[in-house]
Amino acid sequence: MSESDIVVRRPPRDATGMSAVMRAFKRAAITQCHPKMLAALFLPFFIALLGAIVLLWAFWAPLTGWLSAESADWDIINHVDAWMVAIGLFSIKLYLIPILAAGILLPLSGILGLIIAAVFVMPIVLRHLEKHDYPGLKRQGQYATAVSGWNAVWVGGLFGIGWLLTMPLWLIPPLAILLPVCWWAFAFTRMLSVDAIVEHASSRERRIVWRQHRGQLWTIGLIMALVNLMPPAWLVLPVFSALVYAHFSLDALRRLRADGTIDV
Repeated sequence: MSESDIVVRRPPRDATGMSAVMRAFKRAAITQCHPKMLAALFLPFFIALLGAIVLLWAFWAPLTGWLSAESADWDIINHVDAWMVAIGLFSIKLYLIPILAAGILLPLSGILGLIIAAVFVMPIVLRHLEKHDYPGLKRQGQYATAVSGWNAVWVGGLFGIGWLLTMPLWLIPPLAILLPVCWWAFAFTRMLSVDAIVEHASSRERRIVWRQHRGQLWTIGLIMALVNLMPPAWLVLPVFSALVYAHFSLDALRRLRADGTIDV
């Protein structure tokens, strides 16, 4: 049986608009208050915190030293720095180098926390939702652990490389905000949209759900990326984002099956 034998009907209107996204956020907020989900907050946060401490301890001195040496060749920064010192202000390099070093190391610990949430916390989330919110939703996924692990590796690797390569563009003012938001939207969407559904949906069902709801999945990722700009949110964001994606994806899968969206 080939995919050409499958007819995909248009899903219900309320399943394709922002109402489904808002419903997923509402359900995730309610589920987040469950004691089990509150306890799950600590694993990715602890891993991200530990990763930040290790990265700062191991790489802070060599990284700031390398950035200081490299900044000697940054003509624009040198001219601005000399002008600010000449008029009696402060040296911009005194603050720029630590900010750049933190901008490199902290996001690496953050993506590590998201990977932990995707690979290790998401199964806990799915078991909880399967029991309380989506009983009877049959698991039809295959090689879920392998798919999840590989997806986390390539998304995390691409995020890290892309983040480092595009950091020089931060000198262009709008991109200093837009680029981090875009990269984190990519990380949330491409990592959690896979892990949220990989255990329950077959590969064919996954492709249909992603094709039908691509815009909504990216909208959730964009919202999460904007919230990620606020440091206090870092405590809850890995698990809460997993809950939002899980609620949205499992609800979409349930609709896909119940509404007869796939006809053979």
